[in-house]
Amino acid sequence: MRPYEVMVIFDTSAEAPAIQAVVDRALETISTSGGNPGTVDRWGRRPFAYEVKHKREGYYVLVDFTGENQTVADLDRLLSLADEVLRHKVIRLPDKVAGRKRSGPPPKVAPPEPRPRSAAAQAAAAAREESEAQAPAPTPAPAAEPVADEAPAEVETVDQAAG
Repeated sequence: MRPYEVMVIFDTSAEAPAIQAVVDRALETISTSGGNPGTVDRWGRRPFAYEVKHKREGYYVLVDFTGENQTVADLDRLLSLADEVLRHKVIRLPDKVAGRKRSGPPPKVAPPEPRPRSAAAQAAAAAREESEAQAPAPTPAPAAEPVADEAPAEVETVDQAAG
C-alpha cells in the first residue's frame, strides 16, 4: 500500500451535515476498497486566489490514507460525482513525508578515500604553491590627492574698443 493525501474543497453554501456525509462516504470508500483511512484535517473556510465555479471561497478538508491504485480510482470517482465538492486532488506522498520507516536502518556508507595524486599533478601543485609564495603582495593604488576648492583665477580682459 502507498500513502496518499486528498485535498477536497467543498462549496461553502453546502450545509455542515452534507459536508460531513461526503467525508464519511469518502472514508467508507477508502476502507471498502482495501485502504486504511488516516487523519482528517478540517481547515475550514478559506478564500480562493481566483474564482472557482463562480465562488470566491471554499471549505477545505485534507484526508490522509494508504491504499492501492483502485482505492484512488474509487475515491476520485466518488468526489467527482459529489455535488458539494468544487475541486479535489489526490497526491501520492513520498515515504519520508508520510512518516513510513524502512524495514531496517539505512546502510552505512564509508567516506570515500582520497585518491593518490599522480606525479605530474603533485609537481603542478608544488609549482603553483611556490609561485604564489614568491609573488609579491599587490600594493594598494596610491590615493588621489584631494583637490582644494579654489576660486578660479580672474582673467583680465582687454577691452579692444578702449584702446
